[in-house]
Amino acid sequence: MTRLTTRTLSSLPAVVRRPAYDRSHLSPGIVHLGLGAFARAHLCEYTEDTLELEAGSWGVTGASLQRPDQRDRLAPQDGLYTLLKRAPAGPELRIIGCLRAVMVAPEDPAALVARMAAAETRIVSLTVTEKGYCHDPATGRLRADHPDIVHDLANPQSPRSAVGLIVAALKARRAAGLGPFTALSCDNLPHNGGVLRGLVRDFAALSDDGLAQWIEANGAFPATMVDRIVPATTEADIAEVAGLIGLADAAPVIGEPFRQWAIQDVFAAGRPAWEKVGVTLTPHVHNFEMMKIRILNGGHATIAYPGGLMDIEYVHEAMANPLIMGLLDKVEMNEIVPYIPPVPDTNLGDYYRLIVERFSNPEVADTERRLCLDGSNRQPKFIVPSIRDALAAGGSVEGLALVSAMWC
Repeated sequence: MTRLTTRTLSSLPAVVRRPAYDRSHLSPGIVHLGLGAFARAHLCEYTEDTLELEAGSWGVTGASLQRPDQRDRLAPQDGLYTLLKRAPAGPELRIIGCLRAVMVAPEDPAALVARMAAAETRIVSLTVTEKGYCHDPATGRLRADHPDIVHDLANPQSPRSAVGLIVAALKARRAAGLGPFTALSCDNLPHNGGVLRGLVRDFAALSDDGLAQWIEANGAFPATMVDRIVPATTEADIAEVAGLIGLADAAPVIGEPFRQWAIQDVFAAGRPAWEKVGVTLTPHVHNFEMMKIRILNGGHATIAYPGGLMDIEYVHEAMANPLIMGLLDKVEMNEIVPYIPPVPDTNLGDYYRLIVERFSNPEVADTERRLCLDGSNRQPKFIVPSIRDALAAGGSVEGLALVSAMWC
């Protein structure tokens, strides 16, 4: 089958939405570290929306920090890929065009640092998962003994951690007389902006205290809350997309229709007009973050382990099980929601009911296995804080304790 490329865009069916701007005029204003499915279904689509309003300098350079597979799939397609949104009313198809290049950090870390340090780069964003921050989750501080941090301190010209790459690029910008870029964490990390700021500062201070002070005085590390369910793309998804668009796409991403992004509006060198396409710019990101991490991610954990123990494959199938749904309702309404601070313009009960609806969408085909993965990193962030707050208030934690017991 003919491959999706710039040249073949014109052959797409009329129902497929495609870039409504001249991609050749994009300059790379954003470098994204950790180019997985979530970033391509979330940050890239929001950025695509802004480019359709006012095309400009917000092209995205993606960087894979471990393997070349994303680059090898996307490069033959000129960076183009399909976003398939699975809605109960039927699939929605869109070609995303803002991704202009993909780099592979281990192949040439110096080239990636140079791209991040270039004057055109104004935002470096990250989706590297909790483990990618090389930190101690209990304290939020850098683990100086982490193998990647040890390597990066000994080899500053060829860093392999996200923190090492950011510090190397900021050091190069300072030496060139440039201001810093904004470092924008898009991971489900409590207080992600503040944590990233501390990690970058701690790393810099281990080798150059002057650089650490410059970063602290001039850097921008906005807090963010991101939300969209993005299951892993399967071979069946790739075949389905090919049938729908009539072209071979080796790198489609699958997502639910719902999306949400709250950002603290603290940027060092400008940003896309994300607020025009549904992003909430707010000083109260932590309230949104706590709501999302505890109700949605905590809810995912609550249904993951009983579903996994009962050999249930899909999330929507778990939601149809009365035992699991009863557990979820009791845990959420008795042990999680009562201890979440108010969120601007949001009713927490309505938010939880929306979560139930999203989890129950059979079109998404999210798996229980995905929710069960990496529990040792997820339990301390998604479950333990709710236990701590409920205990402090004298409340029950029987359901949350059961969730942790099933994880064990």
